[in-house]
Amino acid sequence: MLWNAIFQVGIFFALVTLLSVPVGLYMSRVFSGQKTFLDPVLCPIERAIYRLCGIRPATEMAWSEYAIAMLLFSAAGMLLLYGMERLQGVLPFNPQGLAGIAPDLAFNTAASFTTNTNWQAYAGETTVSYLTQMAGLAFHNFVSAAAGIAVAVAVIRGFVRRSARTIGNFWFDLVRATLWVLLPLCIVFALVLVWQGVPQNFDPYVHARTLEGAEQIIPQGPIASQEIIKELGTNGGGFFNANSAHPYENPTPLTNLIEMIAIFVISAGLTHTFGAMAGDRRQGWALFAAMTLLFVAGAGVSIWAEQRGNPQFSAMGLNQHATASQSGGNMEGKEVRFGIVDTALFATVTTDASCGAVNGMHDSFTPLGGFVPLLNMQIGEIIFGGVGSGLYGMLVMAVLAVFVAGLMVGRTPEYLGKKIEAREMKLAMFYVLIFPAVILLGAMAAVCVKAGLAGISNPGPHGFSQIFYAYTSAAANNGSALAGLSANSVFYNYTLAFAMLFGRFMMKIPALALAGSLGAKKSIPPSAGTFPTNGAVFVALLVGVILIVAALTFFPADALGPIVEHLALYSGKLY
Repeated sequence: MLWNAIFQVGIFFALVTLLSVPVGLYMSRVFSGQKTFLDPVLCPIERAIYRLCGIRPATEMAWSEYAIAMLLFSAAGMLLLYGMERLQGVLPFNPQGLAGIAPDLAFNTAASFTTNTNWQAYAGETTVSYLTQMAGLAFHNFVSAAAGIAVAVAVIRGFVRRSARTIGNFWFDLVRATLWVLLPLCIVFALVLVWQGVPQNFDPYVHARTLEGAEQIIPQGPIASQEIIKELGTNGGGFFNANSAHPYENPTPLTNLIEMIAIFVISAGLTHTFGAMAGDRRQGWALFAAMTLLFVAGAGVSIWAEQRGNPQFSAMGLNQHATASQSGGNMEGKEVRFGIVDTALFATVTTDASCGAVNGMHDSFTPLGGFVPLLNMQIGEIIFGGVGSGLYGMLVMAVLAVFVAGLMVGRTPEYLGKKIEAREMKLAMFYVLIFPAVILLGAMAAVCVKAGLAGISNPGPHGFSQIFYAYTSAAANNGSALAGLSANSVFYNYTLAFAMLFGRFMMKIPALALAGSLGAKKSIPPSAGTFPTNGAVFVALLVGVILIVAALTFFPADALGPIVEHLALYSGKLY
């Protein structure tokens, strides 16, 4: 089992590494305005969009202008989606005859897809029409991901430019991220999914009669196109309630591998985009290496915990070892066609990125196996992270790391030739502190009111874990859940929606402000006291700072949930 796990994880990550380099270098050309092989097809479309919308792409923006454009665009899109959800009962492409969505659920869903979270407190096949799926949810899957990439590119410009007052044009970056990056990849990957059996049609639901005589409704719809953008854009919202565990969304082991690669490939590629735009590829590789160390550690722990199984079963004399007649380990909540390794690996990948797609039920993981996805999000989903958000989150942590290094050597900290001073540290700390504040305050409110406690399905530590996981997932813009929590209530729909909005936009603004501050600085030449940020020592320091920050902010709350649940499981004193 050990070598099987190593082989599967190794194959997956080798493919991610190989693909990330050309994808990253391609994106550096796209956002630098250099020629690409898609220009003859896409440049006329780009120019038409600019003329139609009155955009002047050559006019660059200060960080504040960039942030305002991003916020206004997101607000308009959220209002449009909310209206579409409420009115879907009278809109076309609704062969199921689904009614409009309730106000609180519509608000939650609009906030969810606008923020790239795709938290779903509903079953897609019984709640959302084809029009809402395509023109509403799929549209936001593209533009919310494109907005994240745009902000990341703007932050890169701020880090690498010298004495500049601007960080780019939001509309230029948004259009380029959509046309040059997301659309081409989606077309290719969607056709592969269709080849593997994922449906893509507009047919009404099929009514079939089973051998026992019961009637079964088999959903149809444009599934492949929705499926691939949810992975490539690290959105995660499934066409079906079962998400990527559903055989229509993820029918084969090959589609499972493709979908995991799609979750990582753009985020991993952005590290190489950063290195190329900085003029030092080793800077990008250093960030990639730090992300890799954290990914491998999390995947190893989660797979080991799930393969080990439930110690209470072993105490009863039940055999949990893998044999020719059984899978062994903890197979609860997992699809047999994927098994333990691919399910635990998928859970690690989807929470390393801010994706949230799942091919198994995280609520059925062992306490330690389920703690890994929770910790991945608490770290800030910067282990490759969401498209764009993972990179600019890691760059903020890099600023903190060089500040610590500067204290060690008694010099003003520097990163890419820029001095990190009081203003930059205040912005970085605001970015770091707003995240746990949203999570901890939300979870505190939920455990203190009846409306919050009414949603849990388990007493004791696991019930707290369900609540804590929900607010962590919302603030981290992940969207996965310990599905034992009944979150489709007025209380959870509104509080989780605000957690998503704060977790997305209250962290983008200081990241852009930090980029603007650094972009205005002059470059200083390296000296004997300069701490190199492209080597192994910096990678180790960066990983250490990330883990320390996460532990200081979340360990007390984790101790009340998955940690005490794990100890209780192995002590035999179940609650």
